[in-house]
Amino acid sequence: MRFQRSTGLLMHISSLASYGGIGDLGPEAYNFLDFLAAGKQHIWQVLPLCPTGYGNSPYAGSSAFAGNPYLISLELLCDWGWISGDRIANLAGRNGNVDFEDIENRKQPLLHEAARNFLDRAPNEPQFEGQWQRFTAFCNQEASWLNDYAFYAVLRRHFNTGAWTAWPEPLRRREPAAMADATAQFGRDLATEQVLQFAFEEQWRNLRAAAAKRKIRILGDIAIFVSMDSSDVWANPGLFQLDENLHPIRVAGVPPDYFSPTGQRWGNPLYRWDVLAETGYAWWVQRIRRSCMQYDIVRLDHFRGFEAYWSIPAEEETAVKGEWIKAPGAELFDRLEHTLGPLPLVAEDLGVITPEVDALRLGQKMPGMRVLQFGFDSVEAHDHLPHRFVPGLVSYTGTHDNDTTLGWWQKTSKTTRANLESYVGPVHETPVWQLMRASSSSVAEMALVPAQDLLNLGSEARMNTPAIAGGNWSWRAPQGSWTPELAARLADLVDVTDRDNDPLTQSAGLTPSAPTTSATPA
Repeated sequence: MRFQRSTGLLMHISSLASYGGIGDLGPEAYNFLDFLAAGKQHIWQVLPLCPTGYGNSPYAGSSAFAGNPYLISLELLCDWGWISGDRIANLAGRNGNVDFEDIENRKQPLLHEAARNFLDRAPNEPQFEGQWQRFTAFCNQEASWLNDYAFYAVLRRHFNTGAWTAWPEPLRRREPAAMADATAQFGRDLATEQVLQFAFEEQWRNLRAAAAKRKIRILGDIAIFVSMDSSDVWANPGLFQLDENLHPIRVAGVPPDYFSPTGQRWGNPLYRWDVLAETGYAWWVQRIRRSCMQYDIVRLDHFRGFEAYWSIPAEEETAVKGEWIKAPGAELFDRLEHTLGPLPLVAEDLGVITPEVDALRLGQKMPGMRVLQFGFDSVEAHDHLPHRFVPGLVSYTGTHDNDTTLGWWQKTSKTTRANLESYVGPVHETPVWQLMRASSSSVAEMALVPAQDLLNLGSEARMNTPAIAGGNWSWRAPQGSWTPELAARLADLVDVTDRDNDPLTQSAGLTPSAPTTSATPA
């Protein structure tokens, strides 16, 4: 699919300077939309919206379908009448990085309190009539994943672990009598989790509608694999390579390379693609359908794994003894398109990419990715420089997995610095705007910039360092970052590089529309 020649920013919702210690879907998100519109930006890229698991990574979610309750705005819940203003006073402010322990201890109980208030009041009070109808419709229409997620979230809290393989055997195997007992014991808690998912859906839907009015598309990310500790695997064990005791047989990762002599053992359970094929890839159809309801454009993380994936015996502690196994590739995507129609997909095709992976991406007409930070180390890396770009690409200065461009520049070698200056001219303290100009003036369809780069921040603002377990995902933009002066500078760059009123705006899948959602009654 072709996309509008446009520019945008990459920043997760949690990185907003919202009230309460973590970015959310409340007023600051709308302020950010206003800034994007003033800067003539037409894309806002976010990371996966799922509830996070261990390590707080959005790529290790406890559900591939649910929204992260931590991103729900308490301010908006207060406006809705779900909770009083005095109850949400004295939370963490708008400055400083996310303290996830504080969010769990202080914000989470208030979210549950608000949800219980809604359950108690909404059926009988006229002011909640519309929301109650939409909540009922939401529960009916999203039951295929919502009920499983609610059980998982409640049981995870009850047993103080998301490792469902450690739960009592009847619940591990979802025996009907055990599930019935859990329903009786935890009925109100299950309903509370459903309400929180509805609140997330309402707030996200409203934010997307506001983005559409400003001609801003949301580019969202989904991970190819799901976590072992998730409602997805617990509810669908037959779709994954598990043994008779429901433990993984083989797990995902990537092989040894220049950066890691032992590779990366991610630990995600691998799919039983043969079983999925027998169902017409129904689980994947459901997953992509929901992703296209949430986002205007969907980025497929680790696209390489759809052609072939690195399969590691579960008992191995490293990724050394894995092997490449073919994945369904075009058969899966053809089925998705046959069922869902043309799909607005972008492939994350970074790393060592084979001709077969390129052929799969090009055959499906998906844009790939280029990252300018990668392009200056050697001649072999020049595919990441704009003079090698072709139209079907998305260009980045860096991604959420990279150091910020300023941090990278301060640490990189003299040779790399010299190569960059040969390309963009003299650099004194930072090359951020030089690289932004190079990206924006290229033929790439989309030119995206991490918010940290736009703000010219150093390594202290890095979002994620791969293979490092702690200290990630917590960065937040300083309050007051999104100034009119910065928006004007962005808009000038958009104008001079023809990334606003371009003839390609009439191509397929370009104009954002008010999102549809299962939360809206038929």
